[in-house]
Amino acid sequence: MKDTKFRLGKLKKILLVLCLIFVVVTVAYGIESAIIYNRQPSTKYVQSTRPTLFFHGFGSGSLAERHMARAAVKSGVTNTVIEANVDKSGNVTLDGKIEEGAINPIVLVNYDDNKNPNYRQDGRYALAVVKKLQDEYGFTEMNMVGHSMGNMSIMYYMLDNSGYRTLPKLVKQVDIAGHFDGILAYDFDENTALDKENGKPSIMTETYKELTRIRDVYPENQTDVLNIFGDRGDGGDGAVSIISSKSLRYLVEGKAKSYREELIKGKGGKHSKLHENEEVDKLLIDFIWGK
Repeated sequence: MKDTKFRLGKLKKILLVLCLIFVVVTVAYGIESAIIYNRQPSTKYVQSTRPTLFFHGFGSGSLAERHMARAAVKSGVTNTVIEANVDKSGNVTLDGKIEEGAINPIVLVNYDDNKNPNYRQDGRYALAVVKKLQDEYGFTEMNMVGHSMGNMSIMYYMLDNSGYRTLPKLVKQVDIAGHFDGILAYDFDENTALDKENGKPSIMTETYKELTRIRDVYPENQTDVLNIFGDRGDGGDGAVSIISSKSLRYLVEGKAKSYREELIKGKGGKHSKLHENEEVDKLLIDFIWGK
């Protein structure tokens, strides 16, 4: 009996300590967030009301995008970050508000249906978010950032909707760890090579073949594209080959306003680390919001 009381007493003390730690961490985080988010955006960056939408990868969510968003906030790019949650029916709920005149607002997109390998459906989810933001705030321009499968949301959105002039113009597109021509140990063929002249892959997955139609519909001289990919030292980021990521060039370079590639080497080049990487943060911030 005494032993049971002793164990219960010890458990209560442990739980109390854990609760206190949680409270302290929560308060500290809240104070830090309040300080950061109450900061005025720095004038060293573009002063625009154009929103930037972040799209996460397979099985992930908006939590994976917060590192990049906080890096932008800390740098003085913006103090406005909201979330857009998309349910399996394509209904969009916005968490937070973009005040009138807010500078460089960020929208972290979250799919409830985050393990859907139907990329065209992912593109429809992206369209639902764009329309919701357009209805709420009347934006005429936007930027998009994708990590892993999030890039397919962007590409299929553009493939199916580039011709609609009533939708906002895509000004900046950042692709991180994109598996445009397949995923290692799944559908990527390791015999694939890229044409040195135009980046065309010698072997194409069925998805890539479908994406080649974007060469005809991608907006001409409108969108600046930054393609970021990793190399752990073995020719890829552990999930995606450099060749698969670089195959984006053939799809968009002919129409894009500009196209640029950046390679991240070493441990930071791991697939899951590319969206939590200070080097990537800086590249993204300078590309989207730099003057």
